[in-house]
Amino acid sequence: MTPNELALAAAARWRGQSGRLEVWYATLSDPVSHAGLWVHHEVVAPADGSPPFTHGWITWFPAQGEPHTQRFGPEPLRAPHHDDSWYRGAGGRVAPGSLVGRAGAMDWDLRWTDPGPPLWTFPRFIWERELLPGAQVVLAPAAEFRGTLSVNGTPHKISGWRGAVSHIYGHGNAERWGWIHADLGGPDALEVVTAVSRRPGLRALRPVAFIRLRTDGRDWPGSTLPAIRVRTALDLPNWQLEGRIGKHDIRIRVNQPADRCVSLRYQDPDGATAVCTNTEQADIHVEISHRRRGVRTVDRSWSLLGTGHAEIGFRGDAAPAVNERMHG
Repeated sequence: MTPNELALAAAARWRGQSGRLEVWYATLSDPVSHAGLWVHHEVVAPADGSPPFTHGWITWFPAQGEPHTQRFGPEPLRAPHHDDSWYRGAGGRVAPGSLVGRAGAMDWDLRWTDPGPPLWTFPRFIWERELLPGAQVVLAPAAEFRGTLSVNGTPHKISGWRGAVSHIYGHGNAERWGWIHADLGGPDALEVVTAVSRRPGLRALRPVAFIRLRTDGRDWPGSTLPAIRVRTALDLPNWQLEGRIGKHDIRIRVNQPADRCVSLRYQDPDGATAVCTNTEQADIHVEISHRRRGVRTVDRSWSLLGTGHAEIGFRGDAAPAVNERMHG
């Protein structure tokens, strides 16, 4: 990975416009115990011209027991920082190779490494030119984490945990969406964003899927355009994507058990409510195959049991009521 490519993907993009949302987040899991962690930082510039602010949350998914969330902020956006941080605000700091912060009963000091380049979930030119209402790039798709997490004064050592660090920029959340991150071992990973646009006239359409698979040093499909022949069925606790990309069939099945999930309510820059249901302990099954002369052959398959990262979200009237499990 070149420093310039990471800097392009990770640096703050907000330049003072109203109606914008920028997010840096990390998701990680212990491959042994299946404990997980989600650290989510946002810069929000309200559409009504109100002062921008920072906020976010951290969710701890213990190996046994229910997940717990601690929110931080909102706090007014500080003056531009002059260090190497990508984000500095409520909750702490996100910088190259590190996430450090504190929120209520939790504090964290994490270091991550990933020698590979960013994974462009959306076409890179869309990210650079801001051609869609929102886009995402995975800064570290095969990150390995180490460090410490303290929950109510109890320390938890993080060593060899696997996950990703990502960056989102745009006008806010989609009308409906699904997200997947799957660690496939070593430098290999799968990233999926499937969503329904909130633009008038597009809300009734089916989700459009962006699928990026990195295996054996290559990113597939060769094109970063949406997989228009892949259909998404969004539901809880089970959802899936299935269809064709090029000459191959792909099927991705996700299970988000309720006792491993946390549902969080928040607001987009335009004031609309959004609710996401997230877990870093999902079961994810991926299968890529092809057909020749009527015979179907499986080319590659992976199964993650309790270490997949997944989320379903809804905006506006479709957003369900939630009862957050907050850590006191």
